[in-house]
Amino acid sequence: QVQLVESGGGLVQAGGPLRLSCAASGRIFSINTMGWYRQAPGKQRALVASVTRGGSTNYAESVKGRFTISRDNANHTVYLQMNSLKPEDTAVYYCYASLLSAPAYYYWGQGTQVTVSS
Repeated sequence: QVQLVESGGGLVQAGGPLRLSCAASGRIFSINTMGWYRQAPGKQRALVASVTRGGSTNYAESVKGRFTISRDNANHTVYLQMNSLKPEDTAVYYCYASLLSAPAYYYWGQGTQVTVSS
């Protein structure tokens, strides 16, 4: 099992920055990919960004150039630095992790609200 605890959400004005953190515990040495999804009201949960243990990253087109995902393997934490935030970035952001042995199964955090005011 993997447990994920997110922090860093909140209210920010458009154009401002915000950083999310997600700390993993449990089977941490089996984790390969970590990342973030988001879900806005009335919309499906969608991938924002991911990073593998080796450092390969993937971003949604809508956040490229504005968001940066990073990972501290020593502390089993993943970060999402969000810059130039837009009102359409408003959503609940969920951290996830998957194991090398079971890449299709995701462990989820509880979610953190990000609200961008115009």
